[in-house]
Amino acid sequence: MRYSRFGKSGYNVSSLGFGAMNLPNVPLEQAREALNYALDHGINYIDTAAAYRNSEEIIGECISHRRDEYFLATKTGARDYETAKAEIERSLVRMKTDHVDLLQIHYVNYVTEFKKAMDIEGAYKAALEAQRAGKVRFIGISGHRPDLLTKWIAKGQFDQILFHLNLAQPFALEELIPKATEMDLMKVAMKPLSGGFIQPVDRAIRYPYSQNVHVTISGMVSVKEVQENLDAQEQEVGTEERQELEQLAIELGQHDCRRCNYCSCPLEIAIPDVMISSKFREKFGLLPKGEGFFQRQKDRIVGCADHDPCKEKPICEEKCPYHLPMQSVIQKAASFY
Repeated sequence: MRYSRFGKSGYNVSSLGFGAMNLPNVPLEQAREALNYALDHGINYIDTAAAYRNSEEIIGECISHRRDEYFLATKTGARDYETAKAEIERSLVRMKTDHVDLLQIHYVNYVTEFKKAMDIEGAYKAALEAQRAGKVRFIGISGHRPDLLTKWIAKGQFDQILFHLNLAQPFALEELIPKATEMDLMKVAMKPLSGGFIQPVDRAIRYPYSQNVHVTISGMVSVKEVQENLDAQEQEVGTEERQELEQLAIELGQHDCRRCNYCSCPLEIAIPDVMISSKFREKFGLLPKGEGFFQRQKDRIVGCADHDPCKEKPICEEKCPYHLPMQSVIQKAASFY
């Protein structure tokens, strides 16, 4: 396991972090085994959020007795002071701790959301208040718009930044990571498998591992998955391999979707998942979770071409800040069936 100084926190953090979002999907004893195995094998960064169903409670039940062994990060999705304050207090109770090491203002993708959260009576006020009370050590922000996140962290109000970084979404490399490095922020990459789509797994994990980030959060739910992720980071990435991974990321990132979710589909097609998986689906195929997604979405995707309101001007493309050709990608995806 590689360890590094975690930005301005000074903490010696493991390069692999445990993403706990999916733990509610498995039996409690399986979650307990996975979490404790991770701690036993050097992982010392645990990530969750108030919105991840009972994930925080699982952490409290399974590893609160080992609280001094890990850096604990959670998130509030609230934008106003009162709701954020209540969420912070509830998170502490759920995880059976008197403090979290990191509280992130969660999933901020719109300028209006950012302004509301940072308002005089916004969520940021609750985070600062909790920090002064010793309930929160550091404050961060997460989101899916690397261009906006770059501007927001430049204001100097955050200690940490959480962003996508995987073979199909290398966009944080352009401005966000350099800016975060300049400001000595804690840099945490998420979704190395893009939510369970990208394969091969070892190559997917090694890509963010090869970049200038402190921690890569991988969503794990079993001892086997923890072992698989640990094995992928066992060896350092050499110059030749890094160049190969970066070239692959350029190829697989040509869809240009940031998963900002500005688009909306009247047929409820999960457009970002289709866009982001489009290139590596053609090249490598998908993991079982990705195949399951496309089977569940089949009727909607096939129906795209016949949806009258979108024939002249696609609704999704009008809302996309990057002006991507989403309709053609969706309709091409239909051919896989």
